[in-house]
Amino acid sequence: MTDVGIILFGHGSRVPEANQSVMAVTEAMRERGGYALTATAFLELAEPDLPQAVSTLVAQGARRLLVIPYFLTLGIHLRRDLPRIVQDLESIHPGVTIQVTEPLDGHPALLDIVMARTAAALV
Repeated sequence: MTDVGIILFGHGSRVPEANQSVMAVTEAMRERGGYALTATAFLELAEPDLPQAVSTLVAQGARRLLVIPYFLTLGIHLRRDLPRIVQDLESIHPGVTIQVTEPLDGHPALLDIVMARTAAALV
């Protein structure tokens, strides 16, 4: 899978620590998963944006990109904005496929996290 790039796609924030948190998850994915081609991208308020991240990974040899929305739910940004951006990027980078995964909502581990946070607060 040397031609697969993975992009963790967050909303972006004016709070630098929030953006650094998303970048830290990307770094952990790179280390734990052994994914050589990884990047963080943001929709707004932070850089790099998705076009910059895609261009960087394509320049490094990625031909298949997996965009993982670091969003809890499938809101307007994921329903409207992300598909438009991906469509534009696929026309700019012919021969590169871009697949978008589901957001975090609905994953069974999310309930485990909420339960753990609840238990920790009740101690």
